[in-house]
Amino acid sequence: MNKIEKSVGMSMMRSLALAGAFALIAPISARAESPAGKAGNEMEKKGNAEEKKADAEKAKGKQMQKKGEAKEKAGEKSDNKAEEEAGKKMQKKGKATEKSGEARHEAAEQMEKSGTEAEKAGAKAEKDTAKAKAEAKK
Repeated sequence: MNKIEKSVGMSMMRSLALAGAFALIAPISARAESPAGKAGNEMEKKGNAEEKKADAEKAKGKQMQKKGEAKEKAGEKSDNKAEEEAGKKMQKKGKATEKSGEARHEAAEQMEKSGTEAEKAGAKAEKDTAKAKAEAKK
């Protein structure tokens, strides 16, 4: 190998090492956020998780209603009063489950909004602090 090939290889290795170092350091500095922003993000995540659970509950309630309806119709066809009543009961329980899921969904959306607002307030406070420090230096 001649000197040119060796120097190109070495400079390429140095460049890769430097890029790797920046790739490791940059995300760490980007993640540093205010406590309000951190709390807001946590609240948002919790709200999203609750929303998913509430949606699952709503779906379960709808499915229960459909099963109850089918049971009721089957009871009517076979003149089985007990099955018909069980179907009606299952429908009511399904409606209640669905309503409960909707209420939880709304509460989760509110939690998510609160998290977003807290995060924005934290970002605004950071900007105000930085602005005050800059003015104090003048």
